[in-house]
Amino acid sequence: MRSIICVHERFDAVWPFAADHWQKRWQSDCCELYRTAEPGARAPHLVPDPAAVQRLVLLGLPAASEDLAPFTSLEECFHSTHTDLPADGLDQAASRGIHIIPHRVDIYWGQSVAEYGLCLTLCGLRRIPQSHTAIIGSLEPWKHGPEVGKPGAQGVQYCDDSRFANGTLGGKRVRVVGAGNIGARYASWCTAMGADVAIWDPFAPDATFAAAGAKRRFHLPELVKDAEIFAPMLPLKEDTYGLVGKDLIDALPHGCLVVQVTRALICDTEALYRRVLNDELALAADVFDIEPVALDSPLLGRHNVVHTPHNAGRTRDANLAWVDDQIARFKPR
Repeated sequence: MRSIICVHERFDAVWPFAADHWQKRWQSDCCELYRTAEPGARAPHLVPDPAAVQRLVLLGLPAASEDLAPFTSLEECFHSTHTDLPADGLDQAASRGIHIIPHRVDIYWGQSVAEYGLCLTLCGLRRIPQSHTAIIGSLEPWKHGPEVGKPGAQGVQYCDDSRFANGTLGGKRVRVVGAGNIGARYASWCTAMGADVAIWDPFAPDATFAAAGAKRRFHLPELVKDAEIFAPMLPLKEDTYGLVGKDLIDALPHGCLVVQVTRALICDTEALYRRVLNDELALAADVFDIEPVALDSPLLGRHNVVHTPHNAGRTRDANLAWVDDQIARFKPR
């Protein structure tokens, strides 16, 4: 059994831990790893004696017919690229009886994105980033207690913003759009922390809602009308673009915290940002309608916005999970 991994550094730029983890997982099979930065590199030029290879992994390299034809003993092949490199050889290889391992989408970073969403939620409720920044240049944030106490106002150690959803996640009404790999995880953790969770997803089975400890909502207007925390967690596709439109954004209760970690344009961002800038909603977001966010954007640095630069999904753990998912679908050896 001869197993080969060929990786271009253009792939390493996207998944920097993947290729080496794959080689480590296949180490017992004496797996060979070939890495290149040459723009026109092709697998047959990297691999000595390609006719003796049974398992082939191409990462960031072409998979045209001329790339796979020399691998005459090939049994299984996986190919992934983030560019427009040719891949027409895969169908021809399949016709020769080679098992082509399909690439599954969005499985591997679900844990990372969902955890990040939970973190943003807690940061938005407690204004943790704002407090972190404030104490760097001033001692004022340490002065919790006012000289004269007032009902419902600032007090000792109380620095949450009462105009928006604040305090603990426990007891909050969390409303989630999407019960997929990210949304279902996020919902289950909110449930575990004591939140009242409801999800809208017309395609998810009832078992998903039960596992997340969440109520099922069949209509989006019903979902948003009592939300204290609103988390749209769908991939951006033709049928999800603008799914949460202006009417739904405007129906969110005053003070609701909106959490965005998948794609911003699931929502009508014009309506969303208008309400945020008018201090009607709070926002905790890793994704935006235009990225990078302009340095003069009024969203940046606001008291009711927590913002990060679209990095929720790319952890080392997600890299390893990406590899493990592909390997699991190769035949056991």
